[in-house]
This record gives sequence, structure tokens and C-alpha cells, in this order.
Amino acid sequence: MSSNLLYDFIVNKENNTIHITREFMGSLELVWRAWTTPELLDQWWGPQPWRAETKTMDFREGGYWLYAMVSPEGEKHYSKSNFIAIVKEASFASKGGFSDENGTINPAFPQNLWENKFIPGDDNVKVDMLLTYDSLADLEKEIEMGFKEGITIDFQQLDALLSTFKK
Repeated sequence: MSSNLLYDFIVNKENNTIHITREFMGSLELVWRAWTTPELLDQWWGPQPWRAETKTMDFREGGYWLYAMVSPEGEKHYSKSNFIAIVKEASFASKGGFSDENGTINPAFPQNLWENKFIPGDDNVKVDMLLTYDSLADLEKEIEMGFKEGITIDFQQLDALLSTFKK
């Protein structure tokens, strides 16, 4: 696995944002599918030893993704992301946060607007992510909960998954 992939993680407390830029080896079509289909998302989303388990996914504007983060002991913590805008193989935006198993958002935990842009390169795709939080307190709580460490592991898992598709 290439260790030369671009990875920037910038926290801006004035704007309540996290800006992440990460390159992934693979075609635009493959990287897009890895981010937008439950069969692939469940293989990399959720830092080990946890794993993601999709309950429902309707990837369209107005649709949503309801999934559980499952512990090694089988404990489940649900999250829901509502899809706001989708431009196939170019970008998508969603708003969401922690929820119950029915998708009711828990306001005690941070919510964010997550905007992803997919920028194809020669043999890779740069995914530009902007996460915007409602408040500085929400941003700081997400960071305290280990977001950077978790997403870093997720991306490594995605790298490994994408490498299995190479010929």
C-alpha cells in the first residue's frame, strides 16, 4: 500500500469545520461505489475492531443511510445520514449524527453537514471532505470522541479494500 497518498486533516474552530483531503488508489467509479453502496461501506466504514452494519440505505436525494457501529461484543450504536445533494461520481452531501435504531437523531451528540467532492486523477481519486458543525462545542466533542483516529483507520481499511479490486 502506498504511504505517499495525500492526507490532510484541518480543524477550523472559527468556522466549526473539519476539512479532510485524502487520495485513494483506484478509478473514480470504484472509489465512488466504495463510498455509496452498503455492501462496500460495511467493509471499511468503522474502525476495527468495530464494524459498520447497514440497516437501510437509500442513496438518492431525500434518502438516507441508517447504520450501526457494532462492537466486537455485538453492542450497536446507530447513526443516520440524510442525503441532501448527489451528483453522480462528482459529489454528495449529507446531514446526520448519532441516532436510535429507528433513525431518530439524538440531539445530545454532535451532528454535521458532510460535503464530499470526488476529483479523479491518473490512477487515484482525491476525496475532498468538508464537515460543518452547528457549534464549536459539537466540533470539539466529535474530536474528543476520537473522530480523527477513527477516520484515519477507516481510510486505511478503504485502501486495503480498494487494493483487492486491482488486476
